[in-house]
Amino acid sequence: METLWGWLVFGALALSLASAATQDVCQAPDGTNGAAGTPGRPGRPGLKGERGDPGAPGIRTGIRGIKGDEGDPGPPGSPGKMGYPGLSGAMGAPGTPGLKGTKGHPGDINAQPRPAFSAVRRNPPTGGNVVIFDLVVTNEEGRYQSNSGRFVCSVPGHYYFSFQVVSKWDICLSIVSSRKGQSPFSLGFCDLNSKGIFQVLSGSTVLQLQQGDQVWIEKDPVKGRIYQGSEADSVFNGFLIFPST
Repeated sequence: METLWGWLVFGALALSLASAATQDVCQAPDGTNGAAGTPGRPGRPGLKGERGDPGAPGIRTGIRGIKGDEGDPGPPGSPGKMGYPGLSGAMGAPGTPGLKGTKGHPGDINAQPRPAFSAVRRNPPTGGNVVIFDLVVTNEEGRYQSNSGRFVCSVPGHYYFSFQVVSKWDICLSIVSSRKGQSPFSLGFCDLNSKGIFQVLSGSTVLQLQQGDQVWIEKDPVKGRIYQGSEADSVFNGFLIFPST
């Protein structure tokens, strides 16, 4: 017990001496900053910042800049105008023949229309350029009009027409056909007669007619004098060769 008490007294005395010695010591000034250390390693990338405000327009310098990267494709445009038609291609190879058709019904020639006529000039009316053959010899189907000198088609098809006209003078005649809405078509025939004797002017043709077409003989206003008497006759004929299919 005496020993413990002695240690406590000794410690208190030592602490008192140390405190007194510290109060008598002067404080030294701060030292200078040390040299900068070596740079550290780069840090990790930071987070993406917000989009900034648009910048001010650039100043034009007149120098063309470097071509930028190709942009994304734009939306498809509207279709263009149709081009001109191309040239016709070469004709293809013939197709294979079709199947043979069934046999048709027998035809009856007696049931087919057969327009035909023949007329001569005996006592026709005067005036006008249409040559009228007033005396009818035959007129199947009744399509020749003796009062007008015109044949009126009722059966479409190919027809044969002819005339023989007697004259003692220069004469020019025409076979004329007309179709509604079109200009008349004519074939001319002429004969010169310097001797004043009987001569026959003849002419013929094949015409394709449609229903309502008309055919007649027309004379030239100057050279159109036709003989009329008992010594010779002038005649106008026509008939259907075959009908149109």
